[in-house]
Amino acid sequence: MIPVSNLVAFGLLCIPIIVIPGPSVLFTIGRSLALGRFGGLLSVLGNVLGAVAITIAIAFGVGALLEGSDVVFFIVKLLGAAYLIYLGIQSIRHRKQKADAATGEFKKRGNARTVWEAFVVGITNAKSILFMVAVLPLFVEKDQGNIWLQILLLGSVFVVIALVSDSAWALAAGTARDWFAKSPKRIETLAAIGGSLMIVLGLILALLPH
Repeated sequence: MIPVSNLVAFGLLCIPIIVIPGPSVLFTIGRSLALGRFGGLLSVLGNVLGAVAITIAIAFGVGALLEGSDVVFFIVKLLGAAYLIYLGIQSIRHRKQKADAATGEFKKRGNARTVWEAFVVGITNAKSILFMVAVLPLFVEKDQGNIWLQILLLGSVFVVIALVSDSAWALAAGTARDWFAKSPKRIETLAAIGGSLMIVLGLILALLPH
C-alpha cells in the first residue's frame, strides 16, 4: 500500500497547481458566468469526472501510451482545445438565450448535457494528462506492489482537491453572474465574456508546446 506520506506530499504539490487559475479554473469561471452557479457546479462535476477517467486510464496503462507517443498526445491536446473553442463560440452565439434563461424566459439546457460537455473538456485536458503522466508516478512506491491501486489513490487526492477548489471558483463566478441577472443585457455580456475565456483558453492550449 502507498505510504501516507506520499499521499500528503502529492496533495501539497497539487494544491498550488489546482488552486491557481489555469485551464480547469478558467473553464469553470467561463461556464459559471454563462450558466450560473448550478450550471458551473455541474461543469465542475463533469470536469472532475474527466480527471477520474484520466486517472483510471493511466492506472491501467494508457498513460504509458500517451507518454511514449508525441503524436497521440498532440492529437488529444488539439481535440481538447478545439472543443473548448467550440463551446466558447456557442456561448457567444447563444448569449441572448442565456440572458432569457437568467430571467426565466428560456428553458435551460439539460443537466446531463452540461455535465457531458464538461466531461469531454476534462478528459481531453492535455495539461491534466501531462501532470498525471509525468508527476503522479513519481509518488508511487514500486516495491509496495499494486501500482494500479496506488495510482488510483493518488488520483483520488487530485480529484478531491480539484472538486473543492473548482466548486469555490464556480460559486464565486456564479454569484457575480447572478448579481447582474436583473439586467438581461449584462447577462449577454457575461455570457460573451465567458465564451471568450473558453476560446482564448482553447487557443492557448493548442499553441503551447507539449
